[in-house]
Formats: sequence, C-alpha cells, structure tokens
Amino acid sequence: MAEWEGKVALVTGGTSGIGRETSVLFAKRGAKVVVAGRRENEGNETVDLIRRAGGDGLFVKTDVSRLADVQELVEKTVRTFGGLDCAFNNAGIEGNWAPIVEQSEEDWDRTIDINLKGTWLCLKFEIQQMLKQGRGGAIVNNSSVAGFIGSYGVATYSATKHGVIGLTKSAALEVAISGIRVNVVCPAVIETPMADRLFGAPDLHKMALGFHPIGRLGEPREVAEAVLWMCSSAASFMTGQSLVLDGGFLAGPNAPRD
Repeated sequence: MAEWEGKVALVTGGTSGIGRETSVLFAKRGAKVVVAGRRENEGNETVDLIRRAGGDGLFVKTDVSRLADVQELVEKTVRTFGGLDCAFNNAGIEGNWAPIVEQSEEDWDRTIDINLKGTWLCLKFEIQQMLKQGRGGAIVNNSSVAGFIGSYGVATYSATKHGVIGLTKSAALEVAISGIRVNVVCPAVIETPMADRLFGAPDLHKMALGFHPIGRLGEPREVAEAVLWMCSSAASFMTGQSLVLDGGFLAGPNAPRD
C-alpha cells in the first residue's frame, strides 16, 4: 500500500474489462485514479467501484484519437490531483476482422486512430507532464499477442498492435535518462466484453480456448496485476520491454499460425 499512497494513476479505456480492473486495483493499492473513456455511464460506474473500494477517482470523457481530448485529460488529471505518476494506455478497439481485400478504408482509419494514434497521443502528453514534474514515472501501453504474429483477417488490428510495441521501445529510449519507464503488456484472449464480441459463440469460444495450452482464457485481474507490477519500484530496471501474458499461446504448436 505504501508504494502507491499519494500517487496518481491514469487509465484509458477504463470503462470495462482490463481497464476497469486495473483502475480499481490501483485504487485498492492506494493511488488516486483518473479513468478515461468514451462511455460516460460506464466510466462513472468504474469510479463508483473505485470509491466503494475506498479510493479516490475521477472520470474524464475522452476520445484518445483526438489531440485536444488527450491534452485536456492530462491537464485535468494534474488540476485535480496535482500530478501524474503512472499511466496505463489501454484504450483500443478490435475493428472489423476481415481479409485485407474486404477491409474498408474507414475501418482502417478508425482502428489506427484509436489503437495506434491514440497510444501515441497519450504518450506525448503523459511524457510532457512527467518531464515537467522532474520525478520520473512509469507508463504501460497495451498491445497483444497480435503484436508478434499475423493471423487471417486480423491485419489492421495486428498492425496497430505491432505499432504499439514499436512506439513503446522508441519512447522508452527517449526518456530513459529522465527516470521515466515505458513498457508494454501483451495479453492473449482475456475474458472481457471485447472477447465476448469476438469469441462469444460456442464454437468460437472453443476455438479461443484452444489457442491457450494452459486450457482457459485469461482474467482481467491477471493483466491488472502485471500492469501494477510494471509501474512499481519492483520493476525499476525494466523499460522498453514487452510482457506477454498468454497462457502459452506463443510458446508452442497449440498457437495458431495461419
């Protein structure tokens, strides 16, 4: 608890799933938490969960693909809680999973804007604030096992997740000397609303289970715990790295390669 007392954490995509779980866990550990997302009702529900856990939280309606929104998000965080110590850039969408020849330019632009441009904008303004404070900080981006491999019909999503890993490495190098650490978490299929949309049908759920040699899907809490660890002093020598949480997805022959 002492690790997080007085610290300020920012979580994008905090309206459900991994983002919500991470927001509440930050609060339980003693941090003040700013929750960002596009869905106001769900964002306020997350803040309510934070307060029920004994924490202090704030929801800021934010579209991470819009520069003005992200700038205001960071500025409001500082106005409300006095600074920014760590951030989890988690906001993302799956887009339309279809072969490249069937993908629309509109879907490409929307997926890139939220998943990749959104992460870049968050890094831009979070790092600016941390540099201004002069006391370091920790940032974790959310990629995916799709940031390491390709798969049929997932080209746009995979491209954004590969890009997030590249952004993470470059950002980490740029700010390492300033005491700001930047890492990336790369989950496989986690039990979230996104996974329900993609793999909710019984046959698709069975297929998703088959991706993971461990025999089950991941839980949001497992990703949240990893994010907090990467933001903590326990990971103080870790920067520019990708932490894979995949139940064995990438380790062997059970991982799909087509």
